Amino acid sequence: MLSRRSLLIAGALVGVQGLPRLASGAGNTPALTRVIPKSGESLPAIGMGSWITFHIGNDPDELAIRRDVLRTFFARGGAVLDSSPMYGRSEAVLGKCLRDLDPGIKPFRATKVWILGRRFGIEQMQHSENLWGQGGFDLMQVHNVLNWDTHLPTLREWKAAGRIRYLGVTTSHGRRHDELEQIMRTEDLDFVQFTYNIVDREAEERLLPLAAERGIVVIINRPFRQGALFDAVQGRHLPGWAAEIECANWAQIFLKFIISHPAVTCAIPATSQVAHMQENVGALYGALPDEALRRRMVADLAGG
Repeated sequence: MLSRRSLLIAGALVGVQGLPRLASGAGNTPALTRVIPKSGESLPAIGMGSWITFHIGNDPDELAIRRDVLRTFFARGGAVLDSSPMYGRSEAVLGKCLRDLDPGIKPFRATKVWILGRRFGIEQMQHSENLWGQGGFDLMQVHNVLNWDTHLPTLREWKAAGRIRYLGVTTSHGRRHDELEQIMRTEDLDFVQFTYNIVDREAEERLLPLAAERGIVVIINRPFRQGALFDAVQGRHLPGWAAEIECANWAQIFLKFIISHPAVTCAIPATSQVAHMQENVGALYGALPDEALRRRMVADLAGG
């Protein structure tokens, strides 16, 4: 994250090839949204993950920073919050911060079950309910396909009972793509979640087309390759075409590449800094690249 901070400072001091620092989301510009095929509900195309970034203790200053991150996220049009029991204290911190914010805020609340066994899965999901508060979840996902054949029947029961609205399966490792593909072909899923970005594009071959064919919502994790994409562009000016898609920084370029794919519903970058959240949610506004520009984006990044 140090490299990203350096890019922010550089942009503030000298600008980027004359590109104005855009106030994305200002005025009456509508946020970019995507429709959930099975319900017609719309979701903002940029959400928020919480791995590592919300795994903190009870320090008041750290909690205040997370509240400000969330406040910025919602103020700029975000809705989808994603977490997991795997993420340490992230669920507890999200729940506390949400209780401290305006009660009128209604996020799209997504978490996961990540444990072996039906009974333990139920207990884990109940514990997540207690941590988040504010009723049931919008989306419950089987994390990293762990024991998915045991948990999916439980999720269907919870959905039928109104305890969750949608169900899904996730992975963040390419080695599990074959297994996820098989689940997508054989099971009735509302959502899937996997890794996709301007460098990791294996999902374009089978997972993304299959999701579009089956009417499955796609959430994208690791959109910045855990910060490695910022390292790759350290010291580089924004390309001239960045202005065409109203990008003021690299974060918005990386995110707009992802959400411009027609099968992608939402990308969920994680951050613990308000300035980074401002950048991320800025990708919710303005033009998106067409297919020709997407190809150029890939080529320009690979060209160094």
